[in-house]
Amino acid sequence: MSIIETIIDIPAEHERKVCGQFDSYLKKIERTLHVSMVARDGEIKVIGPDHAVKRAKSVFSTLLELSKRGEEIGEQNVDYALALSFEDKDTEMLSLDRDIICHTINGKPVKPKTLGQKQYIDLIRKKMIVFGVGPAGTGKTYLGMSMAIQAFKNGEVGRIILTRPAIEAGEKLGFLPGDLQSKIDPYLRPLYDALYQIMGADSYLHNSEKGLIEVAPLAYMRGRTLDNAFIILDEAQNTTQAQMKMFLTRIGFGSKVIITGDQSQKDLPAGQVSGLDVALKVLKNINDIGICRFSNEDVVRHPLVQKIVKAYDEYEGREKPERRSYTEHGKSGREGREQR
Repeated sequence: MSIIETIIDIPAEHERKVCGQFDSYLKKIERTLHVSMVARDGEIKVIGPDHAVKRAKSVFSTLLELSKRGEEIGEQNVDYALALSFEDKDTEMLSLDRDIICHTINGKPVKPKTLGQKQYIDLIRKKMIVFGVGPAGTGKTYLGMSMAIQAFKNGEVGRIILTRPAIEAGEKLGFLPGDLQSKIDPYLRPLYDALYQIMGADSYLHNSEKGLIEVAPLAYMRGRTLDNAFIILDEAQNTTQAQMKMFLTRIGFGSKVIITGDQSQKDLPAGQVSGLDVALKVLKNINDIGICRFSNEDVVRHPLVQKIVKAYDEYEGREKPERRSYTEHGKSGREGREQR
């Protein structure tokens, strides 16, 4: 294994952004790729095995190009570039930067940050119904809302309908005071938050009063036909099989539908089958329906969230074989007793 050395030039105005505070990003690249990196006088010296140095140079060049385009480099960018580098795909991050969906009320661009998110956006553009399935923090709802608002602003749809099942997350909330809107607002708050951030509170209230934007519990969809609308069903893992079928059969002409859910976070009663699980099996071969499955690599919240999701995936992966082995052992024991 040959040890080589290479030099990367870095403009002074980008050095702090790309290297991180106290060179924290450089240290992360060093630990992950097993190279040595020294930043000095507008240059970074990289020393290590041939393949590792080439990989580090590619990752660093990708981050530098993103910084030159005005992107704020965060730990998530570094982690994702490193993960892609092992598949020789880190340069594909640069194509994500060009796909701007819309801007928030503060002027911040909304765009995909991972290849999984890019696939999700492309499916929404091509398909009539799209399922976005995966762990928390992957942008399923937020990107869906961005696409809905942009389609509404462009006149592609006449209204936006946002819905989610009103089910407690393992807690009994009891009798909530206030009118009907006050009772259902806590369940729908994440949808309002995204609307306010992208559209602005005044614009939302104006369009809501005109009936052009509607936020409602899933139960209120029964008996309606939804034409010329962009419809988002959030937290779909908490739908029953009957509710999911009811929702899917509401769709009318000129409509587009996004269904999001995290199959690992069901709040249904024990033994209740999730409508999302059934729908993914039943509808997987229908041409106009797209299914995008996110992984923990697509998590764009704090990097710790990505580690938490990965840890739970590994834990649950170990638990399943143990439960199956326990069940089979118990069954064989019962069968033996019955034979005797």
